[in-house]
Amino acid sequence: MRGTAFTETMLGTVLLDGEQHTKQVRRIRLDLRAEADRILLPHRTTEARLSGRVRITGWADDPCAEGELEVSPLARRRIRYRLTFTANGRVLTLDGWKSVTPRNPVTSMTVLPFTLYEDAARVGEGALRFPLATGLAPFLLSFRFPRRDTGAEHLAPRWNGAPGRTEVWYTTLTDPQSGTGLWLHHELTAPADGSEPTAHGWAAAFPRAGEVRHARFGPVPWTKPADGFTADRVAATPGRLTGTAGEFAWDLAERAEGPPLFTFPRWSWRRALLPAAQMLPAARATYDGTFSYGEQKLTLHGAPGASARIYGHGNARRWAWLHADLGGGDVLEIVAAVSTRPGLRRLPPLVFLRLRHHGRTWPRRAERPAIGLLGLARFRARIGLPEWTVTGRTALRRIRVEVTQPADRTLTLDYRDPDGSRATCRNSESADARVVLERWWGRWRPETAWTLGATAHAEVGER
Repeated sequence: MRGTAFTETMLGTVLLDGEQHTKQVRRIRLDLRAEADRILLPHRTTEARLSGRVRITGWADDPCAEGELEVSPLARRRIRYRLTFTANGRVLTLDGWKSVTPRNPVTSMTVLPFTLYEDAARVGEGALRFPLATGLAPFLLSFRFPRRDTGAEHLAPRWNGAPGRTEVWYTTLTDPQSGTGLWLHHELTAPADGSEPTAHGWAAAFPRAGEVRHARFGPVPWTKPADGFTADRVAATPGRLTGTAGEFAWDLAERAEGPPLFTFPRWSWRRALLPAAQMLPAARATYDGTFSYGEQKLTLHGAPGASARIYGHGNARRWAWLHADLGGGDVLEIVAAVSTRPGLRRLPPLVFLRLRHHGRTWPRRAERPAIGLLGLARFRARIGLPEWTVTGRTALRRIRVEVTQPADRTLTLDYRDPDGSRATCRNSESADARVVLERWWGRWRPETAWTLGATAHAEVGER
C-alpha cells in the first residue's frame, strides 16, 4: 500500500493575548512535513501526521513540533491543522483550518486562520499564508508516494527450495548501560549440490573492556517455519528473539521505530534478480529483555539496534558492511561488495548506501550509488582493516564515511557458502565511525557530521 508525504511552508503573523494592549504583532513561520498512510485524494478525508519547525519572532523556535493534519477539501470543505510545540518552556497548541470555498478557491486554500491554546485556554490568534510565488514549486516537487511496508512481512523465509541459496536473519544492538555490542546471526544454507538444507548461526558479545566472545548453534535440518527463523532452540520471529548457544542465552522483545529500509533496490529483494540482496525490516529498533553469557547478564531497556535480512547465492568475493544509528531518528546503512560473477569480480566494489536523515532517505533510489546517474553520482569504497572508507556524491550532496574496527574489538569467523567455498568475516559490533555530509550551495558546505565511538556495527569479509 502506498502513502503520501509532502513538505509545506507557511508564513504569517500572530498576536498574543498578553500583548494586545501594545498591539505587538509577531511573525510566525511553519516548516512542516506531512505523512499519510494512504494516497491523498480530494474527494475523501485523509488523516496525516505533522512534524516540523515552528518559529515565532522573539518568542519560540521549536524544531520538534508534532501534530495532525486533516485534508478534506470536498467532504468537509476544510483542511485542518493541529500542531503542538514549545515556547519558553510552555506547551502550546496551534489549531486552525483553511475553509475551502468554490467562490474563492485560491484564498481559501492558501490562508490559514488559527488560534493558540495553552491547557485548552486561548493565548493568541493569527493567520498564516501559503506563499504561492515562492512556495508552490517546492511544495509540488516535495510530493512522494512511498510504499507503506511492515517489517513483519519481510521476516518470512524467502527460500523456495532451489539449491545453492543462503538466507540470513541478523540483529545487532548496543546495550546503552554497559556499551556492550551484541550480534545474533541466523542462517539457512541450501547447498549447491542439492543436499538437505541446514540451519545454523551464532551469538556474540563485544564488551567495551575484555575479550570478544561468541558461541555457535546448529547445523540442524531446516524445518520450514512460516514466520521467520526457528531451529535448535533458537527463534527470530516478528517482535521476538530467543535462544541458547553454548554459554549464551537471550530473550529479547523487538520494537521497530520506523519503516523498513531497502539497502538494495526494492525490486531486487522482491524478485531476487541480483546474486544477493539485503534489506532491513527494522532499520531502527529498540530491544528489551535479557542477554547473558558466562557470568555476564545484561538487562536491556530500550537498547538501540536493527534487524536485517539477506537472500541470495552466497557471499560476495569481498565485502564491507556498516550499520550506524546516528541518533535523532537518523540511520546509515552501507553494503560495498565485489561480486563473484565472471567479469564483475574485476570491478571495484559496488556501493549501496542509504542515509535516512530527518525522515527522508538519500539517495532517493537505492541503485544510484552503485551505477551512478549521468556521471553525477559517484560512490567509491576502499575496503581494508582496521580502517575502511566510503565516499560518494550526487548532484547536490556528498558524503564521507570512515570506519575503524580495532583488532581487540573484532571477531573473525569462518563458515561455508552454498557452493562449498569458505568465507571469512571480521565483525565488530563496537566499531568507530565518522560520517560527514555536505551540501552544494555554490560550493561544498558542511551540512551534518556524526561521530560514533564504539557504537557502530561493521564487518569486512572475503571468500
